[in-house]
Amino acid sequence: MTTPAFEAVPEAPQIAEASLAEPGAWKRMPKKVWVGCGIVLLYLLVALLAPVIAPYDPLAIEPANRLASPDMAHLLGTDELGRDIFSRLLYAARVDIPIGFLGALLPAILGTMLGAIAGYFGRWVDTAIMRTADVVQAFPAYILVIVLVFALGQGAGSIILAFTVLAWVIYARIIRGEVLRVRDRDYVQAARVAGLRKMRILRVHVFPNVINQTLVYLPNDIVFATLALAAFSFLGLGIPPPTPEWGAMIAEGQPFLRTNWWFATVPGLVIVGLGLGLSLIGEGLEEGLRA
Repeated sequence: MTTPAFEAVPEAPQIAEASLAEPGAWKRMPKKVWVGCGIVLLYLLVALLAPVIAPYDPLAIEPANRLASPDMAHLLGTDELGRDIFSRLLYAARVDIPIGFLGALLPAILGTMLGAIAGYFGRWVDTAIMRTADVVQAFPAYILVIVLVFALGQGAGSIILAFTVLAWVIYARIIRGEVLRVRDRDYVQAARVAGLRKMRILRVHVFPNVINQTLVYLPNDIVFATLALAAFSFLGLGIPPPTPEWGAMIAEGQPFLRTNWWFATVPGLVIVGLGLGLSLIGEGLEEGLRA
């Protein structure tokens, strides 16, 4: 990277990074990205086709068939109310996956925008955004989410809003640092000399060169949001019953671990599988963009 002549101190060398917008960028991605995408796509298809795949209504109660062992009629047996576990597992994907994705995507969008504005404009704008981030980050993460869920009430909307209030900070800090790194580069200075408006420079010349960090962190944040939702549902603070949800299914199966271990184990393994796929995407993107 060349250093602008007007800078008194030479710029520290930076690691060259590719951009997903470059031609052929996706072809250079490691195989783990495609393996992870395949896993996540499988989960999305299951969630989409749950009404077709599920053999039973996930809310249908059969007291006479409670705690049945897995067989051809019930592939994963039934729970303490006689509901088909396999059907509930499939329908739970329609709850956990959208909340996990939205719980990470919305703070990613908000944090990226605020971080870019703070880093580019600086001064009082930077101070206001970063001090707000300090206040949010001063609270323990899970306690803050629990307080917000209690205040707003149980439900998907409350959980997503709580995640957004909490998680935007990390994106804002990451993008702010990236913007500070590139805002004085030659191509940005040339755009200023050309008389382009600040927002246009930020949108066209700065933002595309800092968005990589958000894309790398986002899959890992989806994992965090999904695990957090499962944890809150396990504690009774997530999605209210009888809606099927993976964390709630683990909590419901906990008393039966010695006799019906699959009741709680299988939903946990399903969460692990989704987390594995997303983690592979995140790690692969980081490797590919720095290659």
